[in-house]
Amino acid sequence: MDQIKILTADLSPWKELEVFQENYLVDNREFGATVTFVGTMRDFNEGDTVTSMFLEHYPKMTEQQLANLVEKAKKKWALLHTLVVHRVGEIKPAQPIVLVAIWSAHRAAAFDACRFIMEELKSTTPFWKKEQLTNGNSRWVEKNTKG
Repeated sequence: MDQIKILTADLSPWKELEVFQENYLVDNREFGATVTFVGTMRDFNEGDTVTSMFLEHYPKMTEQQLANLVEKAKKKWALLHTLVVHRVGEIKPAQPIVLVAIWSAHRAAAFDACRFIMEELKSTTPFWKKEQLTNGNSRWVEKNTKG
């Protein structure tokens, strides 16, 4: 089972995992590893203090790109299930932005695929970030941070 979700409301990563597991994995005993990554908003970027960020996206294009990343990962590693959930809209520091969860029979595939999806998501998926700074200015983020 693969699931991709874009949320305009708050992201509760642990609730998303619980719901996914209750709905799709209750009787599933084939996985031996679950790897998760949760990304949260920092309160700084490029030497400035950031008070909030607004994330924009193209809905159908964004979901398709995320689906493509999952498919690439599944061709490269033996994955059983994937869950990718991303927030859009206004986000405050310390709030979760993204959840990537991978289930596989073995941990190496789960770790590698989770990192691959997250790194590719940051560099190829059409999300645009506008930061609000403490000095009242706002700016579009031109590049993502590395790793």
